[in-house]
This record gives sequence, structure tokens and C-alpha cells, in this order.
Amino acid sequence: MSNFLRRNLKLFFRDRSAVFFSLLAVFIIIALYAVFLGNVWLNDSMKEIRNPEFLMNSWLLAGLLAVTSVTTTMSAFGVMIDDKVKKIDKDFYAAPIKRNSLTGGYIGSAFLIGVIMSLVTTVAGEVYIVAKGGEWLAPTGFLKVVLLIFFATMTNTSVVGFITSFFKGHNAFSTASTIIGTLIGFLTGIYLPIGALPSSVQTVIKLFPISHAASLFRQVIMEVPIQKAFEGASVRYLNEFNEYMGVTYHWGSYEIAPLVSILILVGTAVVFYSLTLLNLSRKSR
Repeated sequence: MSNFLRRNLKLFFRDRSAVFFSLLAVFIIIALYAVFLGNVWLNDSMKEIRNPEFLMNSWLLAGLLAVTSVTTTMSAFGVMIDDKVKKIDKDFYAAPIKRNSLTGGYIGSAFLIGVIMSLVTTVAGEVYIVAKGGEWLAPTGFLKVVLLIFFATMTNTSVVGFITSFFKGHNAFSTASTIIGTLIGFLTGIYLPIGALPSSVQTVIKLFPISHAASLFRQVIMEVPIQKAFEGASVRYLNEFNEYMGVTYHWGSYEIAPLVSILILVGTAVVFYSLTLLNLSRKSR
């Protein structure tokens, strides 16, 4: 399986257009933030906050990491679609290789691609934040972000892999990629903070694992900016900000703990990985 996994990695990174389009949603979000969203927040809503640019850039980076773990894994599964279209997968299934190993190779390569691209996004985002007057993540904070990248990418790889397992051609796959790339900004609360949405929509968003990944990233990356921005502010005001911006989630009066969000990510990964294995094995018979 390791050789098959390396083969998929080479095919993906050899195709520069695939790498670019895997980050297209990220580029669109950055452009929207730079042109529209950033000015709205920094000019109107946060005049009284200390160093609001550091705060909002950290908020943006956390959302971008959640988005990257979805879009890059989706593009990585394009290798599997190419194999189906070119009938290359039939050669693999005819070879003395276990079907689970082939499926694991597709999922494993997508997972590694998601992790690599997320780490690149983290470093680039941190450089930008520091260049704009912010601070580097502390070593412990960076380690937490890396661990969250693994959890988020693991979950999104499984979910995206299950969705992709139903496609046999480029048209359906491209359409799904476009739809997911469009929706992901809303599900992660980047286009509009979750607090600005109706309560019914907020409930729907909280049902998606990717939303919990975004919340966890924000809790880590925004820890220092929030401390500096709200120094001396009331606890009530801070809690309202965290809930409005999607730093923390609530079910009624209950605040969802980080451990609960992590368990949601892990549970989702296990369920959808199993479903992906089952679906691909059934279709290859």
C-alpha cells in the first residue's frame, strides 16, 4: 500500500493545476476578506478593541485551516476519479492486491496531502500575521494546531472520500467540488459569523463536523489575541464575542467543550472511513 500511496502523492503534486484549484476556495476567501469583510470588521465593529487586526487575522487563519482540510483532500481524490475514467483501477483490482489496501492508499494519500497543505497554510498565515503586527504562535499553541490539523484532515478525508466514492466521471466530481467549495465558507462561519445567522441555521451548522474543527482552531489560534484585545473587559462581553464569532458553540445554555468537538471529529472519521471502504469494495466486485 505504501508504494501505491506514494504513487498518488506524486501524481497530485505533479499536476500544478490540481494543487492550485485545491486552494482556490482559500484564495477566494482571502480576496473577499481583503476587499470587503476585513474592512467591515476593522472599521465598524472593533474600533474599541486593542489590535483588532491581529485578532481578526487569527480568526481568518483558523477558518482557512478548516477550509483547507476539506478542499485539498477533495482535490486529492481526483487521482481516484482519473483512475476510474481511464480504467486504470481495473488493472489494480486485477492485481494481487487487497481492495482494502487500494482504498487505504487513496484515503491515505488524500490525508497526507491535506496535512501538508494545511501546514503550509499555517506557516504562510503566521508569517502574514506577524508581518501585520501580530505575534507568532507559542510552541505549545503550534503543537496544538498541528494535532488539530491531523484530527480535522482525518475527519474531512473520510467524509470527502465517502462522497467521492459515488462518482465515476469528472463532471460529477467537478460539480461536487464546486458546491462544497461554495458551501464551506458558510459552514465554517467565514463569510458570515455564526452569530449573525438565524438560530435554525446555526443549529444546522453545528451538526457538521467541519464547523467543530473551525471552532477548535479558533480556540487555539485566537487565545493570545483575545487575551490582549479584551484585557479588562467583562466576562459576559467576552463570552458574547466568542459565541458570535464561532470561537465556542452552545446547545441552549450548554457550552460544547473542546473534548466533545474532538470526539465528534474522531467518531465521524471512523464512521465515514468504514462506509468508504464498504462502498468502494462493493463497487469493485
